[in-house]
Parts: sequence; C-alpha cells; structure tokens
Amino acid sequence: MTATSDTAPPVLWRPDPQRVERSTIVRFTRWLAAERGVSADGYDALWRWSVDDLEGFWAAIWEFFEVRAHTPYERVLGRREMPGAEWFAGATLNYAEHIFGGREDDAVAIRHAGELRALAEMTWGELRELTARIAAGLRAEGVGPGDRVVAYVPNVPEAIAAFLACASIGAIWSSASPDFGARGVADRFAQIEPKVLLAIDGYRYGGKDFDRREVVAELQAQLPTLQRTIVLRYLDADADLGGLGDTVAFDAFAAAAGEQVPPLTFAPVPFDQPLWVLYSSGTTGLPKAIVQGHGGILLEHLKKLHLHLDAQEGDRVFWFTTTGWMMWNFLVGVLLTPASIVLYDGNPGHPSMDTLWQLAEDAQITTFGTSASYIAACMKAGIAPGAGHDLSALHSVGSTGSPLAPEGFEWVYRHLGADTWLFSTSGGTDVCTAFVGGVPTLPVYRGELQCRALGAKVEAFDAHGRSVVGEVGELVLTEPMPSMPLFLWGDGDGSRYRESYFDMYPGIWRHGDWIEITPRGTAIISGRSDSTINRGGIRMGTAEIYRAVLALEDVVDALVVDLPKPGTDGWIALFVVLRAGVELDDALVAAIRRQIRSDCSPRHVPDEIERIAEVPRTLSGKALEVPVKRILTGTPPDRAASRDALANPHALDWFAERAARR
Repeated sequence: MTATSDTAPPVLWRPDPQRVERSTIVRFTRWLAAERGVSADGYDALWRWSVDDLEGFWAAIWEFFEVRAHTPYERVLGRREMPGAEWFAGATLNYAEHIFGGREDDAVAIRHAGELRALAEMTWGELRELTARIAAGLRAEGVGPGDRVVAYVPNVPEAIAAFLACASIGAIWSSASPDFGARGVADRFAQIEPKVLLAIDGYRYGGKDFDRREVVAELQAQLPTLQRTIVLRYLDADADLGGLGDTVAFDAFAAAAGEQVPPLTFAPVPFDQPLWVLYSSGTTGLPKAIVQGHGGILLEHLKKLHLHLDAQEGDRVFWFTTTGWMMWNFLVGVLLTPASIVLYDGNPGHPSMDTLWQLAEDAQITTFGTSASYIAACMKAGIAPGAGHDLSALHSVGSTGSPLAPEGFEWVYRHLGADTWLFSTSGGTDVCTAFVGGVPTLPVYRGELQCRALGAKVEAFDAHGRSVVGEVGELVLTEPMPSMPLFLWGDGDGSRYRESYFDMYPGIWRHGDWIEITPRGTAIISGRSDSTINRGGIRMGTAEIYRAVLALEDVVDALVVDLPKPGTDGWIALFVVLRAGVELDDALVAAIRRQIRSDCSPRHVPDEIERIAEVPRTLSGKALEVPVKRILTGTPPDRAASRDALANPHALDWFAERAARR
C-alpha cells in the first residue's frame, strides 16, 4: 500500500474543559496515579501503558470498576499466546449480577419504541422481576449452566430480560433478527444444538406486517434438540399458536412462577464460562459460531462503555440495531454503567427519515448511535434534524457498521451543532467491541477515528508484516484481549479459529480491515480486506448468498462482490453462471432477488446481476472474490491475483474488460 498524506484534516470538535474534567477516563487516570503510581500524561501515554502492561491495565479495570468475584483470580494473564491466552484463571463471577448490582427499583432501565409499540419505559424493578420469572421458567425446563437458549426476536425489552435470565443461570444465549430467513437462522442455531427457542409470531417493518409462524415451524423442524419453544405474541395478541409443537406463550411462561416473584439469583461461573454465541458472516461456509465469555465481555464492556463511550448517570444511550448484530449485545452492556438505554424496533426510514430523530426528541436521547449508511441516507434525503426537532439533550453521536465519509462528519456538525461529540468506531463481532473509536478527551478530525482503544494493541501491517504509521495496512492486534473468542463452536481442534484470525500472521490477530494509523494517533478505516458484506449492521458472507442463489436450478455458479459507492453502504454486484440454454431475463433476475431476500436478508439483495461464462477460481477451488473486487475498482489483474495460482486465469479477463468499460 502507498503512503498517504500526513497533512492533518480540520478539527471539527474539541471537548470543553468541563466535559473533560467530569469524564470517567480522567477519574480513572487520576486513580491510577494515586493508587497504582501510574503516571499517564495524555491519552497516547495511557494507551501505550495499557498495551505494554496488559496485566497491570486489566487488573486496574477489575479493581476500579469493582468486579464482584465469588472467588478471586489467581493471576491476570497466564498463557499470553494467541490464540489461547488465559485470563483471570480461578475467578468465578456472573455477568448478569453486574448488570443488576446496586439498582433502584423505580429507576428507568430501558426506554423502548417501535412500529408496533409506542414509546414506553421499563424500570429496574420491572426488568428484575421479568428476568427472575424467565429464569425460573428456564430452570423448570431443565435449562442449566452450559445449555443453549436461542432467540428469534426483535429489539424489545423481553429479549434483554431473556438474555439476562440465561446469563444468571449460566446458560448460553444466542439471537437472530426476525428478518433473517429460516435457512440463515438454522445455519446459525443448529450448530449449537439449543434446548429452548424464544420466538415471535410476527413483526412490522416499514408499515408492513410479516407473519413468522411458518418460519418458527421450520426452525422447530431443523433444530432437533429443541425441548420447548416460547412464542411472544408481538404482531397479534391473539395469534393462533396451534400449528407449533411443544410451544408455550411467553406471557404464560413468564407467569408460571405464580404471584410470588421468584428471587433472582446468580450462578457463579468460571471467568471463561461461555456467555453468548455470536456469528460471523459465513464467508467461507457456515457462519462461524463465535463463543465469548462472562468475564472477558464484562471487562471489555466495563472499559469501553465507561472510559470510551463515557456513559454516565442521566445519560440515555441509543443505538439502532437488531438482535442479530453485535451492537445489540454492546447496547445491553451499557446497562453496566449508570446510564439507561433506548431501543427501537422497526424501519428507521419509515414513515420518513425523520423517525429516529423524532425518537431522539421524544426519549430525550443523549447518545445517538447509528450507522454510516443511515447518516448518508439522511444526507441524501435532505434531512435537517436539528432544525425540526428539540435535540437539546443530545450531546454525542456514534457511527459504526462501515467507514463514515468525511462528508458525513460535516453533515453531523452542520445539522446537530458544533458542540456535538461525533465518534466513529470500528471493531467487530469477533470481539463484540471496537478496536478504534472515540474518547471524550480528544479532538475530532474530519474523517478520522479519534484513537486506538485502551488495551487493544492495534497496528497496521504492510505487505511484509511490518508495523507502519501513515500508511494503509492490515488491521492487526499484536497482543491479546479478554473478549477475544474462547473458541468457535464445533471447532474441536481449533483449526478454523486459527485459520480465521491467525493464518496470515501466526500469533497475531488479523482482523480483515484496511487501517491507517496517523502520526497523530488517529485512525482511518478504508473498508474490508476480505469479502464480508455489511448492510445496515447485518454482516452476511458470500457463502450464505451462494447457498441461496445456487438453490435455483438455473444457476450453476456465482460470485458476489461488494463495491464502494460514495454516500452509500456500497454496491452489491452478483455474477452468475447459468445452465446451458437459459437466459438471464427479468423473470430469472426477480427469482434470484426473491431467493436472496428470503434466505439471507432484504438488505443483501444485489444492486445488479450479470451473467458470466465462469467464476475465476484458485487451484484449490476458491472463488476469487477479493481479487475481482480489486479489479473492478481499478487494480490491474496481474496485481490483483497471481495467475499461476488460478485454475482458470482467463476468467479474470471478463472482469478487467468490464472495469475498463465502466
């Protein structure tokens, strides 16, 4: 990669001294100096200490945030190697216990709204009671530590209570958004052999109702380990559940304990007890089932949400997400702080692009989390949220999902005010956090992420595996983090884990993003270096799209790439090889789009579909997605791929000609 300009872009925001003074990170830094003798003059010094002294840093997080351990840890970091780093051996704790610790029953925990529900509140007392009732019901079903509970549910408080109930008893949670098709959900859930399924009867999106009872029935058929299905009547309070076997309505399940509210107890579990399973996009086969633990996620979220997000008493934190994106888990983690959270279930663009800004006014949101594509859509629609809404409570905006364009930065400051803290972040499902992002004590430069996260030794590696500054390179982590996956489910010998993250640089985590670390310590993310396609926060791998497309009799092979397009999430181009004698007519194009919409997600329907003679492949049969993407964005074919390594190098010529034509 070539070096980029070291000229600093304009500063769009600087924190005022009062904001810096009351930030949690400043309090933490002073505590370090007083209690640990660690003197960190400025953020860069603090970051360097946090990655040079991993044991000291993570022990400080444990003590400063008063982690409740049922048994103490023996050492902070045993094995340091990646993969397989051993954190806080000997400690037992429970993630959910930290969520509920010290809460006043009448304080608001969650504000929530959606296309089916008006804005409402759930107090800590109500959340505690619902969590306790669900936990009692799960125990009655025989669910215990290590058992899996899966959820096909929208972003509603019942989902959060169900997750916390699972965590409280040591069971393992996994969720998917209801807009996923049956195959996409089964590909994920079947891997972990769940005992209980929590589902809904249907949902509303964009003003349209979607009955999901048939999908739930398909899931029951494809998940043979299920013992019970709990259905939340969400779309229709009177929905008939008779066609679903071994099913109980959510209300009846939660009320089964009787009028006396059962006590909410917390099972002490090992630090590395699995907490939840998240999923990769499925780029190379079935989605990776990523297992993360109680202790690792607890420490990472205590750090990230207090020190970087700076969630404090009185804050109301919103992030637009579904239950199928790691940002839902991240948002739940905000409940570890004194702040409350705000949920929304529905289409953010219905009935207009003003919907979420109206929610920000109504719920008095202080931190508004969204995606770069939503900001781009607001720009395109000519939305001026600051002019049409009372956003006086709003003091910060977060953006993730894809790189936020410099014009997006400018739009936020033009329409939401010069005193708004805009923090663009980048991380991943793999660690359920951000590696690079915001901090309340540093300035915001146009188009740049403010810093590397504490405890995350992020570097940019050039083609020779050397750490570079001021150049674009592979985003790598050269030291372990506690929230890295414990393992991938079903990956008994760890080979898929190693192949996924450590194949390119043994012992070093390669994440799959292009990053530039500037001389100022800021970061610029320029997209994926692999073939994951992210749309609206839902990451979908090419393998999942192929499974959908190749289910059609007329399609014999396919290749899909995600191309950059200014002001959008990107442009999905699908190239198909068809059966002899078949034409790519309007009917077949429509059938392909329907199949992808049904089996994958509506967000991943291709923007264009073209016919090709053959898919370029390596000698081992792998499709050349990334090289084709590079060719279509201007890289000469001989630089994009080594022809000697290809089974059919001539297949690249079509893409080179297409790039030249465009």
